[in-house]
Amino acid sequence: MSFLSDFGSKPRHSSPKTDTQNDQADDQSLATLLTLEQRAELSLLITSTTETMRNDLVKGFDQIPKSDPQKVHASAAEPDLSKLSLEQPGDGSQEAEAEALQQQEREAAKHEEEATVSATPKSEALKRSALEFFDKWSENVVLRVGEVVNSRDERENAQHARKPPSQSNNPQYAPNEWVKAADARLAKIYPPVQTPLANLSHLERSTILKAILLMLLSLEAYRAHSRTLILRLATSLHISAGELSKMEKDTAFGLLAAASKMDAGDSASAAQKASATARKWKVGLASVAGAALIGVTGGLAAPLVAAGVGGLLGGLGLGATAAAGYLGALASSGVLVGGLFGAYGGRMTGQMMDKYAKEIEDFAFLPVKGSVNDSEEKQHERRRLRVTIGITGWLTKEEEVTQPWRVLGDGSEPFALRWELQALQNLGNALSNFISSKAWGYIKKEIIKRTILAGLWSALMLPFGILKVAKLVDSPFGVAKLRAMKAGEVLADALIHKAQGERPVSLVGHSLGARVIYSCLLALARREAFGLVESVVLMGAPVPSDDEVWRSMRSVVTGRVINVYSENDYILAFLYRTSSVQLGIAGLQEIKGAYGVESYDMSQDVTGHLKYQNMVGRILTEVGWTDIDEEELKREQVVLRHIEAQEKQQEKEAEKEAGDDAKS
Repeated sequence: MSFLSDFGSKPRHSSPKTDTQNDQADDQSLATLLTLEQRAELSLLITSTTETMRNDLVKGFDQIPKSDPQKVHASAAEPDLSKLSLEQPGDGSQEAEAEALQQQEREAAKHEEEATVSATPKSEALKRSALEFFDKWSENVVLRVGEVVNSRDERENAQHARKPPSQSNNPQYAPNEWVKAADARLAKIYPPVQTPLANLSHLERSTILKAILLMLLSLEAYRAHSRTLILRLATSLHISAGELSKMEKDTAFGLLAAASKMDAGDSASAAQKASATARKWKVGLASVAGAALIGVTGGLAAPLVAAGVGGLLGGLGLGATAAAGYLGALASSGVLVGGLFGAYGGRMTGQMMDKYAKEIEDFAFLPVKGSVNDSEEKQHERRRLRVTIGITGWLTKEEEVTQPWRVLGDGSEPFALRWELQALQNLGNALSNFISSKAWGYIKKEIIKRTILAGLWSALMLPFGILKVAKLVDSPFGVAKLRAMKAGEVLADALIHKAQGERPVSLVGHSLGARVIYSCLLALARREAFGLVESVVLMGAPVPSDDEVWRSMRSVVTGRVINVYSENDYILAFLYRTSSVQLGIAGLQEIKGAYGVESYDMSQDVTGHLKYQNMVGRILTEVGWTDIDEEELKREQVVLRHIEAQEKQQEKEAEKEAGDDAKS
């Protein structure tokens, strides 16, 4: 790597007088960039931002959002329950069997409510633990920043004339229209903190943000809290989220490129241990983390990492010497670099795997951009400081495990979670057959005609024949629904045991994939595992909309919690009719009583439950997701237009057939 040669073997101290441009670049630090007053402003900005984050955490437990009086929600209606019966005359035996089926559904609703209550941790205890974890993290951040900006070298350098950062050979980052729209939405979610530092030049603000990134990494883990902090700081410094992603990408590249130069002589035993763990698991987690990512030893010298990262940062005006100092112990330990990116693979205990192995199959993280069998070099190129995991909720073919998630951009490292392939394929086939059946046509027509609401499905009496057909899809849905809860618990355990390293993870899922996320977050909350998950998006989620549940989920997510729903998702309403009326269904309605939970009504676009799989990119664009592959988004739009055209043609044919039946 050319940038590795830019760093001399002898460290150089900052000086106000330099002889060459290279000397100036290497000497650049926050001390030479900022005055004493400006460095005090930087400390104040970080302190104010962490205080805002803490206040939001407290509000997540204590504050109930005010409802929008302008929002007319379907659940506010009061229909006449006596008119909800669709029962048709039949003999006594059929009526008795139908009543027995309805009784089973009522019992299932009761069981759902009891299971939800037992799975949700007690609010006060969870609040204390969440605040304790946050305060410890916040204290470490403030102390680390204070060590840097108030160090003796920094104070001495501050006596000299302030130097602007050296100019980059690369063009200044220019966000496109989509990124600008995402930035605008982000600024509403994370309102900027007013600071004089926002008046500095763009290059100076970028250099400050990059220095903070290195300081956060020096804590030896890039926690979800740290990622949310730097994203909030970016909005205050008017730096695009897209540019921040590029900084993270470049930093990951520099760290890994430097780490790859270490002495691999002692790495064999560590790699063998990782491989043994993978074989013991038999579920594919270690292949994701990549034990072959880099050789893992402690022999990496600090100047080497400083050269790799510092060489890249020099393009933004921060010198290699300062970069090494800001990275701290991370600049001198290949073990820490490997651990950051998950070089040791999954480390779940055999006892934990034995507990779930009988109930969970096909559990693995699959790279969205590539294969687990790619060369070490290709895997190396995919590594990022962040991870995003997409989770599919039903399948008709195996490639749909990864297909919906190709729209995820490369600012993070995207994976698809493969779980219970057979159960999801059984569900997908059952759904496809059911939707095309006359039984579903009848049910949907009655739903639309009577405006039956999701929360009132327990009062709906269906004809015996329809109930019998419904069981053909109820059974695979019930099986997959149960497996989703187990898969969520295994996912939580994998994150706790650093299967993806010390990196923040975002989770995106639709249908039962969203239920996996729901189960995972509740498991993390019960185990008080904070700082692991950055943001989550649940689309068409067959999970309760209960406020207490969502407050618990919110407590283990440091960034955004997004619920995407559609009031026109009749399939979800029908499948989840056995849910408790009191709990509600998140995929059909807004989450009103949980502070910090964003709800997006996609009823106009999502006219059926199966559309989510082909609308991931459109939905993520709508919610302001900051990391999307534009080329894949265009491909998705072409596929979606084709599907919508087919649906319209099918509707016309169905209307024509209905008209012909009426005439006859």
